Amino acid sequence: MKRTNYAGLIDEKYLGQTVVLQGWVQKRRDLGALIFVDLRDREGLVQLTFSEAINADALTVADQIRTEFVIEATGVVVARDENAINAQMRSGKIEVQVQQVEILSTAKTTPFYIEDDINVSDELRLKYRYLDLRRPEMQRNLRIRSKVTAATHEFLDANGFIDIETPYLAKSTPEGARDYLVPSRVNPGSFYALPQSPQLFKQLLMGAGFDRYYQVARAFRDEDLRGDRQPEFTQLDLETSFMSQSEIIALVNEWVAAIMKKTVDFDLNIAEIPTLDWAESMARFGTDKPDMRFGMELIDLSSLLAQSEFGVFSKAIANGGQVKAIVVPGAAEHYSRKDIDKMAQYIERFGAKGLAWLKITADGITGPIAKFLTAESDALLAATEAKEGDLVLFAADKPAVVAATLDALRRMTAKAQGLIDESKWQFAWIVNWPLFEYQPDEDRWISAHHPFTMPNEEDLPLMDTTEGAHQAHAQSYDLVLNGYELGSGSIRIHRMDIQQKMLAALGFTPEAAEEAFGFLLEGMTYGFPPMGGIALGLDRLAMLLAGVDNIREVIAFPKNSKGSEPMTDAPLPVAKAQLDELGLVAPIYAETSTPNMAEE
Repeated sequence: MKRTNYAGLIDEKYLGQTVVLQGWVQKRRDLGALIFVDLRDREGLVQLTFSEAINADALTVADQIRTEFVIEATGVVVARDENAINAQMRSGKIEVQVQQVEILSTAKTTPFYIEDDINVSDELRLKYRYLDLRRPEMQRNLRIRSKVTAATHEFLDANGFIDIETPYLAKSTPEGARDYLVPSRVNPGSFYALPQSPQLFKQLLMGAGFDRYYQVARAFRDEDLRGDRQPEFTQLDLETSFMSQSEIIALVNEWVAAIMKKTVDFDLNIAEIPTLDWAESMARFGTDKPDMRFGMELIDLSSLLAQSEFGVFSKAIANGGQVKAIVVPGAAEHYSRKDIDKMAQYIERFGAKGLAWLKITADGITGPIAKFLTAESDALLAATEAKEGDLVLFAADKPAVVAATLDALRRMTAKAQGLIDESKWQFAWIVNWPLFEYQPDEDRWISAHHPFTMPNEEDLPLMDTTEGAHQAHAQSYDLVLNGYELGSGSIRIHRMDIQQKMLAALGFTPEAAEEAFGFLLEGMTYGFPPMGGIALGLDRLAMLLAGVDNIREVIAFPKNSKGSEPMTDAPLPVAKAQLDELGLVAPIYAETSTPNMAEE
């Protein structure tokens, strides 16, 4: 029979009506002559009531029902007794007295309860992901994700953007992370690469005259995983022609406001979104993706402590480094010496060689370095505005190490002290990025965003030499939300002469540039318009809107921290015959291959 509505949407409007419901059994309570069943679907729960007085045959079937059975029930909606009302449920004032029921599917005992806040390992949840996705919080998370894409289509369609798909099988180009490669059977020894982004294709679309493109685009990067990264992810990707950086930022503000309204019913005041220069963000917060929901900004004490008796400080400054600090309000009593030693161990990963600290007490400044700072104590208190009960944490090293160290300590201590307003949505734009950044581990310069980012107009003369280019800044803009990079965008290079200089500054010879990007360079000779765009990370945005701390919670079938998929055991070896057909050789292979379901 045709379902009347979702179980979770049955309420007082249906009183007296006969309804047909289908779903999963959440719970069964057997009182002998009376059986209650909570029926669950994606919209919630409704209580079914079985008794001999209602229908003896239905009661007999209900006696066989168990948790997670799939059933269809037909019955009359009646009001619950006053003392049985459940105010936590939409259907909490009614129940369905079942006249007919059919078991559509049986189920064995599940490896974990289908309910929120389960205490099981992530690996078990991923192995039985189809069960995990039945849980209300996972259903809610994926619906938030769906609302984000729906709002994107609605807003961008209304603003003249055209949804265009770009290829998944493309040329491997040196854009940053490692590519996932796909061997070609019909071109032995040749490979496609799965796209790290649609960047080059969307620039070509601008050259083709599609001045407003967008796509909900899949992208792939073979890199180490973290809580906010997966090997395959989704971008809300757009590109425009003939728009300035400020115009694109204004458009994206309106787009994000539309998403916030549709998904979490939040009215975003776009006039209050701050814009920070990259250098200002690094100076104040130690990061290019600052969490601005709380203070505790970095304080530069280099000039004050340049002649300090504490050698760690004075030597760091003399060697071209700096000394900065953060003040953790009210934390002096909360952090023991042992706690601070643990923090010192933690920040070693950022290159820090130790952690200097002071506590502000009724007796003044205390701590292991206090005796070295007696001459600067009053000025130090004035510069930091530290008060009694505060903890002051210092970093002294190269600017990059100081920034990374204090950024990590700032986030860690603010969370531990409950200083972050978790109900707040704090967006910010970070602009005027360096065009290049130096990678000391690889002893080379790389593009801070990608090789197709336009330098600032005033920096164009710097592009004439490699050394000058490395000092240039970019027409780039990142959107940050609550300490996460939400989107990265820039004005693109549309002139071949500038693009060639950009590639030369990255170390490409003319021959290497032609081999990697010849199709793009050729296209530029036929008249490319000024262009710019941005890509928002759908997974990361959905994660933040859902209030969870890992993007796996908003992806239907994610990979684990090792890049594996526990439910299907992917990746796996394949049959030797498949490798032979592709002209590949592997020392380990499966005896048989997995059937190609698309062909079947």
